[in-house]
Amino acid sequence: MAITPPSNRLWWKEPIHGIELGWIVISFLWGLFMFIFMIAWHFIGEQNLSSETYRIRPEAYQEKVEAFADEFAAKDASGNPVEEEGVPVVRPPAGGDVFILARLWEFWPILELKKGESYRIHISSVDWQHGFSLQPTNINISVHPGYEHVITLTPTDSGDFGIICNEFCGLGHHTMTGRIRVVD
Repeated sequence: MAITPPSNRLWWKEPIHGIELGWIVISFLWGLFMFIFMIAWHFIGEQNLSSETYRIRPEAYQEKVEAFADEFAAKDASGNPVEEEGVPVVRPPAGGDVFILARLWEFWPILELKKGESYRIHISSVDWQHGFSLQPTNINISVHPGYEHVITLTPTDSGDFGIICNEFCGLGHHTMTGRIRVVD
């Protein structure tokens, strides 16, 4: 029941006022503009990250990442694998495929990439949905178990870049971080 009901109960049969019709037209045109430019912004605005996605069993992806980390593990002067806080550092060849595993509550392993070289970064989760947010860049994707996401990345700056999970994944979510190191 309305506070002040319309005088004519068949309000939908009343003519639309000119100002109201003008706002309806403006709203429709703006919505149409935004719909068309969502596609255009993908190409001209570099707003969205182009990626490939494949279905994969989480166990199979974990095996691929472990084999990758074993093959390209960084070694110190005495030939021992380099680790930081128990996480191996991996130095893949320039221009190759690199793999990152998301799991409760880490991104594994730490990647060491070369500045100016393109890499295909594969990422997937073995347990829950996680977020992959590369800081301070504007790379942000949702990572789902059972899907292998592939993004092409060419580092333009050297330094350490943090990876944070921006999808709540449980009690240790706030500690879920990783790193990509870019060297000259």
